Amino acid sequence: MESRYRTVSLRRSIARPKLIRGPIVKIAKQDIPVKISVPGAIARQQLEFGDATGYSKMAGEYFSFGAGTDLAPLLEGLENNLCQSPHWGYLIEGEITVTYTDGRQEIVSGGDLFYWPPGHTVKAGKSSEVILFSPQVEHCKVVNHVHKQLFGA
Repeated sequence: MESRYRTVSLRRSIARPKLIRGPIVKIAKQDIPVKISVPGAIARQQLEFGDATGYSKMAGEYFSFGAGTDLAPLLEGLENNLCQSPHWGYLIEGEITVTYTDGRQEIVSGGDLFYWPPGHTVKAGKSSEVILFSPQVEHCKVVNHVHKQLFGA
């Protein structure tokens, strides 16, 4: 079964940006197309970076994971034992392996922007600092479930 999500690597190009079909899952800073480059400022922009249709308020989140942190056991009991909230974010430093519903894995490294669709779990290969933007209703369900797994009712 082919996933409708894929990683895309783009070459920097101001004149002719590459067209992309389907949502992008992750992209490194140097691969985000440069739209404006003037002395003292560079603006990079990647369009169609996930879809927030149907979601209400968003939460801004900052997570720190020690090397080896695996969220999979803490997600047991959720639908498919996976996080069912989408996330948009930036991995400041470290390395995180994301495993999706279809079993596909992807490594997100420090400096990458990413979109994780619903149906995933994460494991930190290295100590990691990550910024997430998530629909708060959906992600609060997951965070509350993890809290209950760790600390009980």
